[in-house]
Amino acid sequence: QVQLVESGGGLVQAGGSLRLSCAASGLTFSTYIMGWFRQAPGKEREFVAAVKQIGTMTSYADSVKGRFTISRDNAKNTVSLQMNSLKPEDTAVYFCAADRTSFIHRLRESYDYWGRGTQVTVSS
Repeated sequence: QVQLVESGGGLVQAGGSLRLSCAASGLTFSTYIMGWFRQAPGKEREFVAAVKQIGTMTSYADSVKGRFTISRDNAKNTVSLQMNSLKPEDTAVYFCAADRTSFIHRLRESYDYWGRGTQVTVSS
């Protein structure tokens, strides 16, 4: 079955960096758009970033543009999220997701598979 496993979360001070990774199995990875979402306590899950199948097209939420970078390695079936200049408001559980369509969507309902998430906590 399809598995998406996130790693790399943790506790970091404001202004610091973290790199999240997501390892995928059980699907033809190169045919899926891969995305990152996050969910803070008491809030809805929100779109963070996504990358198309061959990695040449990306999309970011305005709140992370210029600070986060999404990338993928189709040979290793992994997608990463480099997070720089972290802010306390970036604190959330971060989820990896896979979408089999051809266009990047920002709605969680568009994504077919999800990981269990990794906690990112940014202290002030």
